[in-house]
Amino acid sequence: MTLPSATFFLRAAAPLDAGAAGNILYGFQQDTGWMPKLYTAAEVIYFCGMMIDRGWVTVAEREGRIQGFLARKEEEVCSLYLAPEARGLGAGRALLDAAKAASPRLTLNTFVANTRAQRFYRREGFAETGRGDGSNNEEGLPDITYEWRAAQEAAA
Repeated sequence: MTLPSATFFLRAAAPLDAGAAGNILYGFQQDTGWMPKLYTAAEVIYFCGMMIDRGWVTVAEREGRIQGFLARKEEEVCSLYLAPEARGLGAGRALLDAAKAASPRLTLNTFVANTRAQRFYRREGFAETGRGDGSNNEEGLPDITYEWRAAQEAAA
């Protein structure tokens, strides 16, 4: 089965995008059974606003609605979340491709329980570089560290 392709417009997040980004992240927290429910919607929106204020966030829009976002602090991808209706349509790949274009090396962490994210990152050229027992994240969940390097740097 092939999924319909969608066109997404990527842009730097603006302060007023914190609500939309926060709703996407909060929805993931609430809809994911294994994810601890640590924060209120207001706290998540505040957190997204803080990342936006720091200039870390790129959003993917379609038909005037934010469908996902990626937060990157230098080489670290801090967050990549999509609205449920945007999953599988290319928004995540578009956001990640933009991050790859901006940095020759990227690192990120994902939870061991998040097998969908693991498949996505491996498909996008990331390699596992380590595992944690959850003692280094707020959720207390085992995680995996991944790294991606641009072809010219990886060959060096």
